[in-house]
Amino acid sequence: MVNCELSPYLIAVAVAWLGAHIIKYAIGSFNKEKPKLRFYIFMSGGMPSSHTATVSAMATVIGMRDGVGSGLFGLAVLFALIVMYDAMKVRRSSGEQGEAIKSLIKTSSSDIKEPRVSKGHTPVEVFFGLVFGIIIGTVVFLSTI
Repeated sequence: MVNCELSPYLIAVAVAWLGAHIIKYAIGSFNKEKPKLRFYIFMSGGMPSSHTATVSAMATVIGMRDGVGSGLFGLAVLFALIVMYDAMKVRRSSGEQGEAIKSLIKTSSSDIKEPRVSKGHTPVEVFFGLVFGIIIGTVVFLSTI
């Protein structure tokens, strides 16, 4: 017999990802931007970090269901820390370099095609993604016990 029960781990990931992008859309709307929902659903960067929200929601559910002493929780925390570091350091730096390259291409009137630039996150965006993810993970855990 197949178990058709939805995984609280995957529910936490989906809700955190969707919720973070809805918040990005709301912030864009509040800031008088003319946001397109499709853009905000797939955008990189912005407040809060959806990458951080998803991994922290997953780690929260794992910690609450399997215990903070479990090896799986330790692995989830390690994974979350790597994702957060990457968002703040590697992807952010890469995005800043991409913007600089685009600017150089524009000012030099070069025939080189402008690169697509993906933004990373500021520490504040990652922090709020972490807080949002912990809240979502807790709500999902409490609603699935």
